[in-house]
Amino acid sequence: MEKSAERRILVIEDDAAISRVLQLEFEHEGYHVDVARDGLSGLEKALKEPDLIVLDLMLPRMDGIEVCRRIRAKSRVPIIMLTAKDRVPDRVTGLDVGADDYLTKPFATEELLARVRARLRERAPQTNIIEYRDVAMDRDRHEVHRAGQAIALTGKEYALLEYLLLHRNKVHTRDELFNGVWGSDFLGDSNLIDVYIRYLRGKIDDGFDDKLITTVRGVGYTIKD
Repeated sequence: MEKSAERRILVIEDDAAISRVLQLEFEHEGYHVDVARDGLSGLEKALKEPDLIVLDLMLPRMDGIEVCRRIRAKSRVPIIMLTAKDRVPDRVTGLDVGADDYLTKPFATEELLARVRARLRERAPQTNIIEYRDVAMDRDRHEVHRAGQAIALTGKEYALLEYLLLHRNKVHTRDELFNGVWGSDFLGDSNLIDVYIRYLRGKIDDGFDDKLITTVRGVGYTIKD
């Protein structure tokens, strides 16, 4: 099961039996669940920015279409419409006003949970950071930290470390590292790898008890989990 304890789901559903079932299922999956039984109270809770909303279409005080429209005017929170209306025009209307997904009643709980997980994954922030032990490599900023300490690397030192981190647990020959970092068109000596491994170790390993780069005698170099 995915780690979901910090994710908050708002269920806007006037049917007490259905809302209770949804609440129990979501809580069983580890989500925090809030429930609203009408459109107006649902809208009020929706504007407090839950991580996802399950929204019924037919609601008292304000229908789901209008609730969705007003939420979309202020928020990009994922919305899954859950309704007994299964005609194509109803689905199109729901999607046109901003719903991200549409599921008709009766529905399979497993399918709803799968759609919730998919929408939450889409909303998760996308990072371009490689994390390994106490090393963090920010590939967007071209920065490396170890144990919170900034490590200044040259372009080739950075590229060599990146290659080893991305291909952990594989022992790389000098030729493989040379081709992977410098490129097959570069005219040079693969022994250059030994020089740059020494440079890299001096910056990323020296002063740390836990050594990152391992030498495999007669073969090459690796970073092991």
